[in-house]
Amino acid sequence: MTVLVTDRLVLRPPVPGDAEAFLAYSASPRWVRERGEQPLWQRWNYFATLLGHWQLRGWGRFLATERATGRIVAHLGPLCPDGWPEPEIAWHLWHNADEGQGYAFEAARAAVDHAFHGLHWSTAVSYIAEGNTRSRRLAERLGAVLDTTATAPAYAPDERITVWRHPRPRGVA
Repeated sequence: MTVLVTDRLVLRPPVPGDAEAFLAYSASPRWVRERGEQPLWQRWNYFATLLGHWQLRGWGRFLATERATGRIVAHLGPLCPDGWPEPEIAWHLWHNADEGQGYAFEAARAAVDHAFHGLHWSTAVSYIAEGNTRSRRLAERLGAVLDTTATAPAYAPDERITVWRHPRPRGVA
């Protein structure tokens, strides 16, 4: 399975042994603020989806870990469940203290590059909640532009989701 290495991070597929760390993160105030309070079974299913995407597609979201410590800082990367409008690059930092450290940009840039060059995608978007200004700024920093003609998935009926289209690198068909 694919592993990406950046200056400060290792992006690797999740493994079953990561469940404990994920379940701790998904019980944190950060998760609750972004996704609402969820019972253990629902958070466990989310983690199982992270693992299963790799099994079904051969690729999926990575866990980004600090190279120096191995500490997980985020889960992010390519995903495209059946029925998804388009292939997506998603990102989720795990710790408030990691905001503003450049981890999300460093990891997301590697994930976008991997989607176009490693997975040979011809297009990629990021679905971002309308009020999520930090994610919107990250998308802009990555060169993505708001695409008001694209369809967003209906995974949150009461939440307006915007579609940010990543530029196709030169040489990608």
